Parts: sequence; C-alpha cells; structure tokens
Amino acid sequence: MSHSHEVHLPRGALILAGTLVAFAFTLTATMRIAHVPPAASPVLLRSAEHVAPVKSRTLRFIDAADRGVRIEDVGTGATAATIVPGQQTGFIRGVMRGLARERRLHGIGSAPPFVLTQWQDGELSLTDTATGRAIELNAFGTTNRAAFAALLNAPETTR
Repeated sequence: MSHSHEVHLPRGALILAGTLVAFAFTLTATMRIAHVPPAASPVLLRSAEHVAPVKSRTLRFIDAADRGVRIEDVGTGATAATIVPGQQTGFIRGVMRGLARERRLHGIGSAPPFVLTQWQDGELSLTDTATGRAIELNAFGTTNRAAFAALLNAPETTR
C-alpha cells in the first residue's frame, strides 16, 4: 500500500488567498502614492487643535528600595506621594517600570523628570522629558487614570 505526502489545496482557497494578498498590496500602494498621512498621534492632534494644558506637574520617581517609590515634585523638592508595596497603585508602578526600561535601553538614568499634564480636552498625559515618549493615560480606563490624576492635586509633604 502506497502512502502519499502530497497536500492538495482547493483551487478556490488559493484564488481567495491570492486575491487577499493582491488587495492588501494594492491598498497599501494606493495610500503611499496618494500621500495619505498616517493617523496622527494625540500629541500632534493637540498641537494642531491648539489644546492648552490646564494643569501640569513635573515629577521625579525615586526608588526607595523596601519603602516603595517616593514621588517628588521637581519644582519644590517636596514629596507629592509615596507608593508603598501593597497599595492599590500597581498601575503607576507598572507604567513607571516600562518607562524605566526604555530609559535603560537608551542609557538614561532616573534623574530626568516626567511631566504629568491635564489638558483642556480632558485628556491626561505623562511625558518622559528624557526620551520624549508621551503616554495617554485616559486609554487605560478611569480607575487607572485616577491614580495619576491624584498626583496632580496631591498635597506636598516635606521629606
């Protein structure tokens, strides 16, 4: 008894796959030839629409080892908040871990601050002054956004 390893694809499936690839290629080429710009980033949209900041705070996140993370207001040097392990601030820690990783990849230390900004249109963003990367915090839901929004109004305490 002979055994065959030949695979027979239905002709219709091959035609459909070829058509899909040709459509994707044609659509991509049309967008390039027509010079259709890619979707703008929120930063560029705010700039084009002249959306002004309502409130802003320049912050530095300082790892305090076993005591958590101290968030310092750069303008005053006072502590804006302290995040201790076990608090409901895992989102802040997660965002900052990602930004710290990006800084390490670029050989940048923790000294440059971050700017937390509330915009006229209700958006809230965190910008890394060292890399220029901006994170739109509204995209992560109201609870996670609120964790950062609280830092804008957090009272300052002395070290």
